[in-house]
Amino acid sequence: MSTKVTRNILLFLLGLLGVGALFGGTVLVISPSGKLFGMPLSLLEGSPFNNFLIPGIVLLLALGAFPMLTFFALINAPVSRLAEKLNVFGDMHWAWSFTIYVAFVLIAWIQAEMYFLHAVHWLHSLYMFIAIAILFVALLPKLRNSYKKRSGTS
Repeated sequence: MSTKVTRNILLFLLGLLGVGALFGGTVLVISPSGKLFGMPLSLLEGSPFNNFLIPGIVLLLALGAFPMLTFFALINAPVSRLAEKLNVFGDMHWAWSFTIYVAFVLIAWIQAEMYFLHAVHWLHSLYMFIAIAILFVALLPKLRNSYKKRSGTS
C-alpha cells in the first residue's frame, strides 16, 4: 500500500472522529440535559457529573478539535514550537506524534464512558476499533517514515 493511500486512510479516520465529536460535543453543550440525543440524565448516575455539559466540552475539545487540528497538521506539516515541546517522539514531526496521542485519548475516553455508564454500547466497540486503526495505520513503516524529521530540521 502506498504512503498516499495510508495517509488518506489515517486522515479519513481522524476526520470521522473529529467531525463526529465536534457534532456530539456541540449537541451536549447546547443541551446538557441530553434531551437532544435522547439520553436521560440517569446515565450519569455514579459519575462525577450532574449533566452532560462537562463531558460535552471534553468531547468537543479532546476528540473533536484535537483530531481536526491533527488532521490539518498532517496535511500541511507546519512548524510549531509549542507542539514540538509536547512531542515525545523527537525524531518525528509533531503532527504524527499527535496522531498517537489522539488514539490514546480516544481509548481513555471510551474506557471512562464504559466505567461510568456500567455498560458497553456497540458504539464503544466501533470507536475502540477506530482508535486501534489510527494506531495501526500511523505505525505503518512507510507512513511513519514519511513524517520522520530530516536531519537539520526541528
